[in-house]
Amino acid sequence: MTLRPLAFAVSLSLATVLGACTQSPQPAGADAASQAPQADKAAQLTQMYADYWEGVLKLNPLQATFQGDNRYNDQLPDFGSADFRKQSHDFTTEWLGKVEKLGDAGLTGQDLLSYRIFVEEQKQSLEGEKFPTWMMPVNQMGSTVSYAVMLGSGQVAQPFKTVKDYDNWLARAGRIPVLLDTEISNMREGMKAGVVQPRVLMEKVVPQFDEILAAKAEDSQFWGPIKSMPADFAQADKDRLTAAYRSLIAEQLLPAIKKQRDFIANEYLPATRDTVGLDSLPDGKAWYAFNAKESTTTAQTPEQIHEIGLKEVERIHGEIRTVMEQVGFKGSLQDFFKFMQTDKQFEFKSEPELLEHYRGLEAKINASVPKLFSLTPKAGFEIRPIEAFRAKSAAGGEYMQPSEDGTRPGIFYVNTYDLPTRKTWDAEDLFLHEAIPGHHFQLALQQELKGVPAFRRFGGETAFIEGWGLYAESLGKDLGVYTDPYSYFGRLQGELWRAVRLVVDTGLHSKNWTRQQVLDYMFANSSVSEPDAIAEAERYIAWPGQALAYKTGELKIQELRKRAQEKLGDKFDIREFHAEVLKDGSVPLDVLEEKVDGWIAAKGK
Repeated sequence: MTLRPLAFAVSLSLATVLGACTQSPQPAGADAASQAPQADKAAQLTQMYADYWEGVLKLNPLQATFQGDNRYNDQLPDFGSADFRKQSHDFTTEWLGKVEKLGDAGLTGQDLLSYRIFVEEQKQSLEGEKFPTWMMPVNQMGSTVSYAVMLGSGQVAQPFKTVKDYDNWLARAGRIPVLLDTEISNMREGMKAGVVQPRVLMEKVVPQFDEILAAKAEDSQFWGPIKSMPADFAQADKDRLTAAYRSLIAEQLLPAIKKQRDFIANEYLPATRDTVGLDSLPDGKAWYAFNAKESTTTAQTPEQIHEIGLKEVERIHGEIRTVMEQVGFKGSLQDFFKFMQTDKQFEFKSEPELLEHYRGLEAKINASVPKLFSLTPKAGFEIRPIEAFRAKSAAGGEYMQPSEDGTRPGIFYVNTYDLPTRKTWDAEDLFLHEAIPGHHFQLALQQELKGVPAFRRFGGETAFIEGWGLYAESLGKDLGVYTDPYSYFGRLQGELWRAVRLVVDTGLHSKNWTRQQVLDYMFANSSVSEPDAIAEAERYIAWPGQALAYKTGELKIQELRKRAQEKLGDKFDIREFHAEVLKDGSVPLDVLEEKVDGWIAAKGK
């Protein structure tokens, strides 16, 4: 999965859309004179998109920080406030109106695609505003508190290299108590409206907060920048900043976190719900249908997605039975799943061994990359363990894209919590998905695009991003891994897991499935450890619809590859196909299909 650093920036239209380099035919008889106004319109739109993105960065300075733009590193809007939500709505409405006023008549190629996708995404953002996500701002997967720790510890995007950097965080972090108070108020409104989180999720949040709270500032994770303060700072600055950070942490941050923690434990938890599906909330069925459409970029209904999931689970079970025959396993499919989870041969002996194993995969896979890819990113990446305070509820792996300026590489986070459950057979497919050639290739290349609007380089369609990550897992044999049946089982288990997601996510949020039903289905149909099953089930509860994107996107990419191979025959080049899929960034799946069909037609001539 990709790590979503801005998850608490609610209702902000970031135009998470990207264009494609497809060419629309010119009108018959078009000449230079008639094209002049079209070129002028394209230039006007290009400037609009640039001005729009400047507005996005001002409205959401965290987006700027994660992008590597340091102009607003001292700012933090109150994202959950009614004023900010209105400001966001007005911003989206204004820019949608400006762009639609120019219209798309006469536009071609990327200009036309940028227009289409921009308009559609702004409309989708406005449509989503009718669902009160702001009433449920905290869950075990993310909160203002958890992201504040990531930023304030100095481990992610907030820079701590200069005295100004340190002063910027003092100003930004000083705003965090305001955001937490707003969230408490919003959760109280949700309690009145019957829009509250499931109890099972919020029971996980309180221990997360407890792990963040410390008896004194020096023991807090927010103290990290002081511990690593650059040696060349003047002594006066060192003394001033140390005192200021001690005061910030002890007198503002920790008390505000404790206040929200106590509110959740004492007031909110008793008001949470026993149900887990989004469809149990007011207008929940429509809410989930919207989430499914937004996540998959398709018109598939939850029922259709559920049926696709069931069929894929059955198909992949057949492939796993082939692996069972290869290794001579005697027993049922469920027996094999249990064997893969419990046999000691598949365990890492220590966290350093696990991390070293993942780091060793980089050189092995890189050696075969030129066989499949002509287009690769310039940015590097590094591997880190997921922070201890959030590891229990985190996925097995996560990826955070690099900064635009190259000062921060991409980060592949590996979960080392409950080490015996982190299997050797799961390493190769996870690396392929999160790092090379999965998220790191796709997202880093996207940021390196030239001559396209910023909203295309820094947005993203989950179905494309996660679909590519899952598709990348299928390339392992050609990249020098999956050399034994057990590691290939890891690839099949990864694909099976995403098919299971289609079944259980739609089951949870449109078929009244309980948490236990989801767990039972997972254990019966896949090889999953109990900690992973619980974390994943609760992730789907927290993020309704998000898990639908992976398999939906992967199925589309596989479908397009098969189509290209069948139509092009000897003219098919896998490197060219991958370049065509990746070269324009993340796009909705219908746009991807148009783009690849155009490439096939051009190659076939």
